Amino acid sequence: MRFFRLMLFPVLLASVAVQVYAVPFTLFPKAGHLASPDGRFEVRDVDLREPGSEFAGIFHSLWLAETATGRSRKLCDYVGVAAVAWSEKDSLIVTQYLSKKTSRALIFATTSTREPIVLDVPTLIQMVPVELRPALRENDHAFVEASRVEGEIFHFQVWGYGQHDRNGFHWNCEYNLGAANLNCEARNGSASEQTAP
Repeated sequence: MRFFRLMLFPVLLASVAVQVYAVPFTLFPKAGHLASPDGRFEVRDVDLREPGSEFAGIFHSLWLAETATGRSRKLCDYVGVAAVAWSEKDSLIVTQYLSKKTSRALIFATTSTREPIVLDVPTLIQMVPVELRPALRENDHAFVEASRVEGEIFHFQVWGYGQHDRNGFHWNCEYNLGAANLNCEARNGSASEQTAP
C-alpha cells in the first residue's frame, strides 16, 4: 500500500497541476531564472552551499532582481521545489513544496518590500469554518497550491488525503486580498466563507 501511495503522489500532482494552473508556472531550482512578462524583473535561484554542513546543496533562495538597475532582494528560502509564476499587478505567486506531504502558497509584491502573504495549512486551519478543519488537521497529506491573482482575488487549491479522507479532498479557494476573507468550495459543490481574524 505504501508503494502505491508513493507512486500515486506524482500522478496526483501532475493531474492537479494540469487542471489548476491558469498561469504558466516554472519549477525552481531546475529553471534557474524567470523573467517578468515586461522584462523589468527577473526571479533567480541561488543555491545556498555552506562548507562543512551535512545539508549542503539542498537549500535554495529565490531572489528578485530589477533588470535595469541590477538591484536585488531576497524573497524567500526554500527546500525542494518551488513553482513560480508572474501574475497581474506586479505580483509573483509561489507554491513551495515543503515535503512530500505538504506545500504552501505565497504572494510577493514586486514593487514593494512588504511581507508576502502566506497561506499554509496552519493558517488555513484558523481561517476555515470549524466543519472543514478536520480535513486539514487529520490528513497527513495536505497541499496548498497557488493558481492565479485576478484583481484583489487570489485563487488557490487545497487538496490532500489521509486518515480523515482516504479518497482525498479537493477545494477551490479564493482569498480576497483587500477584505482578508476566504471562500472555499469543495468539488462536491458545498461552499464555505470565512472572514480572517
